[in-house]
Order: sequence, then structure tokens, then C-alpha cells
Amino acid sequence: MSPVEALLRPLKIKHLTIRNRVMSTSHAPSYGSDGKPKERYQLYHAEKAKGGIGLTMFGGSSSVALDSPAAPWNQISVADDSVVPFFQEFADRVHAHGAALMIQLTHMGRRTKWDTENWLPTMSASPKREPASRTIPKEMEDTDIRRIVADYAAAARRCKEGGLDGFELSAAHGHLIDQFWSPSVNKRTDKYGGSLENRMRFGIEVFEACREAVGDDYVIGIRMSGDELIDDGLTHEDCVTIARTYAERGLIDFANILGGQARDHLAHAIILPNMSFPVAPFLYLPSAIKREVDIPVFHAQRVTDLNTAGRAVAEGHVDMVAMTRAHIADPHLVRKLMEGRMDDIRQCVGAGYCIDRIYAGGDALCIQNAATGRERTMPHVIPKAAERKRVVVVGGGPGGLEAARVCAERGHSVVLFERNAATGGQISIAAKATWREALTGITRWLTQQATKLGADLRLGVEATPAMIEAEKPDVVILATGGHPSHGDVKGAELAATTWDMLTGAVEPADNILLYDGTGQHHASSCAEFLAKRGALVEIATADRMIAEEVGATNQPIHLRELYKLGVVMSPNLQLTEIYREGNKLVAVLRNEFTHEEEERLVDQVVVEFGTLPNEGLFLDLKERSANRGEMDLRALVEGRPQPHRGNGHAALYRIGDGVAGRNIHAAIYDAARLCKDL
Repeated sequence: MSPVEALLRPLKIKHLTIRNRVMSTSHAPSYGSDGKPKERYQLYHAEKAKGGIGLTMFGGSSSVALDSPAAPWNQISVADDSVVPFFQEFADRVHAHGAALMIQLTHMGRRTKWDTENWLPTMSASPKREPASRTIPKEMEDTDIRRIVADYAAAARRCKEGGLDGFELSAAHGHLIDQFWSPSVNKRTDKYGGSLENRMRFGIEVFEACREAVGDDYVIGIRMSGDELIDDGLTHEDCVTIARTYAERGLIDFANILGGQARDHLAHAIILPNMSFPVAPFLYLPSAIKREVDIPVFHAQRVTDLNTAGRAVAEGHVDMVAMTRAHIADPHLVRKLMEGRMDDIRQCVGAGYCIDRIYAGGDALCIQNAATGRERTMPHVIPKAAERKRVVVVGGGPGGLEAARVCAERGHSVVLFERNAATGGQISIAAKATWREALTGITRWLTQQATKLGADLRLGVEATPAMIEAEKPDVVILATGGHPSHGDVKGAELAATTWDMLTGAVEPADNILLYDGTGQHHASSCAEFLAKRGALVEIATADRMIAEEVGATNQPIHLRELYKLGVVMSPNLQLTEIYREGNKLVAVLRNEFTHEEEERLVDQVVVEFGTLPNEGLFLDLKERSANRGEMDLRALVEGRPQPHRGNGHAALYRIGDGVAGRNIHAAIYDAARLCKDL
């Protein structure tokens, strides 16, 4: 048996048989509505069940109590019986496709906000401020402990009544149970503080109450750290002791182990590792705990491919492996494995876009799969069209490749022109910046799929109107991308762009001012690139901080690397002018708050102001097209086909940065929702 085949073995936990060893962990995609898992939430998980997953878990940080609000990140509230009918509907929907369904229950303790929902103070073992939520909690009294233990038990009962196959209690990421466990938080001197035995007491009382509420046959698990990886926190030995103690007492039926904790920005980025980390960086932690307990051990943290997952199970490190973000990228990955189609799996590249959006107040979306989270309107499996058309796509970046893939999947005849010798577009530039190389996986997969489906990719060919018209197309899709903007700064022509530096069009000088006008990845990653080549770099921005638009799993990594490389970071400064002084350049910076000006004498100024669309070809074709290049936006948004205009000319559409500078997901979503109905 190959290691990957080990993933297809069933796993039995008490009465429950899970059909294979692949799961998706509880997470909070911000799809909840009124504290309930309604249609959008259910369809998102049902797609994974259709795709063959063994166990899908939902409701990361689902609240059990009024003083653990569900409002942040649109989470699920299990604090009253009104949620039970939604659980029943959810369970029926997932069970219909053969998968098991569980939820994560928690009390967030100090790791939430008091100024939302019920406006109640946060709670914890001790009144220590939490860096991530910035709250100072109330120290729990004995009455609070009794109340919250009862709240956990009532929530457990609701899970069973709702037809869920089980639940896990969160004792990870700095939630209430592990706030009691961890000496970094718990400074109590009563029976709930001091020794590890005492610090375990609250959690034991919670699990005992839950077990009493649901009975011995119902599946209860725990999500916990195998090592908090901080000087004043739980050690690996502490975590092994906790797992062994809870298992030996019969309180838990599985242990879902991760590495780290999430009390501050960098810790949060480590516990949710992005593409800068190796694959499965913390697998050694569940492996060690598995040797000490007689219950199944689960693990999730950057297990992005089936080969790694298969080895983890086949070699006995874990009993079940979670591929949560991998399922966001491709919810059908298990089915493709079973069908011998591993090459067709759209592999997670670790961009962190899904999680970053949540912590910025958005909903979870995959950087490369536009259907994830939009299952009601966007298909994961593209249906065939009733009528075959001739489609010409111009541009081999993510938007153009997705257009070619989807149109070919629809059964259309597709030609794609790309002026460069290889596909990739702007991803090929972004990937040159230090730890961002994995982005190329997006366009590699799209290229492979478009080719496999029969699209004719003509590389190194700059499309002209005559070339396009010679193909006699029914539809022309322009994904021509953009070019870097120099901004409207006086003397902007003296500056190089981040594109110039990353592509090697301009050699880096010794002393560089890099100005960030977007707050996205581009400037920060370019600053790292330049500093690693020996340049003295200062990065300035008008924003309040560097990489302000970059999310929680990526911004801390940028900042860590910039500090390590000695890059000077200067926020709140607007670049107003660049001028020559001898063989140097002077950059004039104005403070956003005082309006005082300061100058930098440097060898080179590099700017990042986003992109402007390459629209020459569009303007050439616009008047020759059936629709004058106009997109029916209402039809696009409502998921309807673009209206047919049969005047003997091709319909013309443009997408992605060829319309306006946005991001990878926008380009792919533009293409997918246009082409799925062509």
C-alpha cells in the first residue's frame, strides 16, 4: 500500500465510522448569519462531503455562553436551543453525501471583545490583558466557573440533539480552557491555579459536565497545542501530561493537536503558517503525543498535499490528517484521489488570503478558487454548454488562464495568446520576491488544466486585432493585465518601480528609498528582496504602518523579515517629489499629520503605486465588437449569461487588471463568473 492509500482507510471512534482519514478542522469562515449555520455555511461544507472528505468540522470558536460573543467573525452561537434545527438541517445535508460532521465549542475567555453583542466583560483565569483582542478580562469567581461549566454542558446537549456526530472543545489558540492551563495567563492562588494539576481542574470540570450531558457513547474531542512555543507558556511536556490525563480519565475520544498559540500578531501567523513555512512544520508534536495516548490523534497545520498527508498517517504520526485550507482550494481532492486524478487537484499554495480576509472583517475566500464560499451561485464542477463556441483569450495570467480553463471545460474551442514565452503574468513577478515563490503554483495548475482540456495556448505571441479576427471568434476575452503606475508624484519619471527591481530590468543601488503607495504585499516583499541583495533600504508609506492592507497571517512575517534585514520602516510619510542632486536623488516626504517635510538623499527611489490597465487592444477592438466591450454587470452579479447580441461580430469582454488593478482572486473571479455561463 502506498502512503497516500493509507488515507482511504476508515477510522472508527466508538460507534462512529469515518470513511477515510482526511478531515477539515473547525474554522470560522465568517459565513454565519444571526449566529446560525444557514444555507451558505452548509453548502460550503456539503461540497467537501460531495468531494469525498471523511470528516468535516465547522464552527471554529462556536460560542457556548453569553459572555463569549459570536458576533466577531460571524461565528456560531450554541448558547441557546434555537440553533438545534439548523444543526439538524446541516447534519442531514452532509450525511447525505457520506461524511461525518462535528463542531468546535468554546468559551473565548479574554480572547474576544466586550464592546459587541451583549456588552459583557470578558472572562479569564486572571485579569491579564490579551495582546490580540486588547481586552483586560474579569478574573473568574466560583459562580462564573459554575455558570460557564453548565453552559458548556448545555451546548454539548444541543450538538447531540442536532444530530451532529460529535464535537471538540477548543483548548487552543488562547481560549478559556487553555487560559487556565497556561502559566502565561493563569496567576491564581486558589485550587484552579499554581500547579499543572490545579490548572487542569477547570477543563476537567468542563469535560466531565459535557460527558454527563451527552453520555459515554457520544464522541467528544479536544483541540489543543502540543507546545505553546513561548518562554512562559505550556511546554511540550506539559501538553503531553494534559493529553494523557484527559484521555486516561475517559473525558476525550480524540485529541486534535497543533503547535503554538495565538496571543499576539507573530504567534498568530506562526500558528496559521503561510507559504514562508515548510510543509507540516509541527507534525512532530502530535506524533509525540500519539505515543502517549490510546485515543486517535488528529493534526492540522499546513498539510497541503496528499503525499505529505499520506506519509503522516502511513508512518503512524497521526490517525487523521486535516487538510482544511487544501479543501478551501479544492473541496473535491479526496474524490480526485480515489479516481486516480491527483494531477487535477488544485493545491493550496499557502497564500493565507482565506484567513487574512476573516481577520480584516471579510469572509473566507480562496485566492485561486472563486467557487469556494459561493456554492449557491458558482459551480466547482463546470457544466458543458449547450452550444460550442469559438473563444479567444488574450493574456496568460491568472484571469486569462481561468477564462481559458472554464471555457474549455464548457466544451468551447479556445485559443489563448500570451506575449511572453511563459504563462504566469504578474504572479511570475511577485514570485521572485523571497518567500512568495509558491504563488506560481496557481498559474502552473491553471496552465496544466487549460492544456489538458484542449485549449490552444500560443505563447510568445502578441495578439493583434487581425490575429484575433482571423480566428473568427464568437467571444473575445481580454485579460491583458496592467503595467506599473509611477503615481502622480512630481519627478516620478526618476523613480524605478518594484516591477523593475524584481524582474531585473533595473539593478539595485546601494542606498534605496522604497515608497509604498498601496499597503499590499508588493512593496514589503520587494524591500526584502533588495535588502537580501545587500542594499540599505528604507520603506516609507503614508499609511499608519507598513503593509497595512496585508492580513494577519502574512503581515507579521513581512515585518519580522524587514526587521531582521535592517530595513528602516517609516510610516505616516507621503512622497511628494523626487529630484536630482548631483549623482544622487532627493525624495521629499511630508508627514501626514504635521505636514512637515523631510528629505532623503539616496542612490535610488523605487515606487509601488499599483497598476494601470493595458487597454490598447481593448480600445482597438471595442467598436468592432457586438457589445462595444460592455459587460452587463447586473447579469454578471446575478450569475446569468451575458445577453446575446447577434450582429455578426464577436462579443468582447475584459477582466482582471485589464479593467482596473485589483488582485489574483478578483481576476480569477471575473473570469469564472463570466465564462461559466458562456
